[in-house]
Amino acid sequence: MSSPPSSALPPPLPVRTVAPERVLDWLALGWRDLRRSPGPSLLHGLLVAVGGWVIVALSQAIWWVLPGAVSGFVLIGPILATGLYELSRLQARGEQPGFAAVVNAWRRETRPLVQVGLLLFALGTAWVLVSALLFTLFVSEPLRTPAEFLRYAALHQGDGLFLLWLLLGGLGCAVVFSLTAVSPPLLLGRMVGLRRALLTSVRAVGDNPVTMGLWAAVVMGAVVLSLATAMLGFIVAVPLLGHATWHAYKDLVVTDGVALRNE
Repeated sequence: MSSPPSSALPPPLPVRTVAPERVLDWLALGWRDLRRSPGPSLLHGLLVAVGGWVIVALSQAIWWVLPGAVSGFVLIGPILATGLYELSRLQARGEQPGFAAVVNAWRRETRPLVQVGLLLFALGTAWVLVSALLFTLFVSEPLRTPAEFLRYAALHQGDGLFLLWLLLGGLGCAVVFSLTAVSPPLLLGRMVGLRRALLTSVRAVGDNPVTMGLWAAVVMGAVVLSLATAMLGFIVAVPLLGHATWHAYKDLVVTDGVALRNE
């Protein structure tokens, strides 16, 4: 009698233990890749900045939606950097890729990568809805401007809403970071299924808590600085972090024996 098919999850790929100082090397390599392909790299950052400006513009009438919308937009950042991973991948092969390489990266058959994008979009949308619901149900005073929101956050934290919002947002970011720390570049470059890529990413974070905690802090710091500069910082931060993420993936994940995706 044949046994029923196993429903066990596929095992994650092996990962390496990486020293925290490698984070600086990832950033240096990311900066090198940005300088080698400045046009398509900076375009990614410019598009993210424009997306941030559009969100702010659309939120003019309902400022309490803005924090959730911006943070939800940031959550989908790993998938927006797909073209940057491709640029770094081709540079590592000695090529000088341009805009066409970015377009080809999105056109290739990378269904699991699209699934990650849909997952991040769903998580980002859910966070926007949760954030809006919290402020709608529990904030009695009007929040018509960013100044009113900041004043509420600074002066009225005693009711626990703002702290709850931060806690939920931080938890969501931690989950997204663990799932996407290396899975998008892995899915772009290798024939790996979605679940295996996500498990590999979680394993990479779990086996390198200090290093990946430092990397998460760098990413968060870049996001905060970019927001503080009216989104302009994203123009450089997005390509720098995107290229650096490719090198983090190459450092962390052992891909020996895993087939490359078709060009």
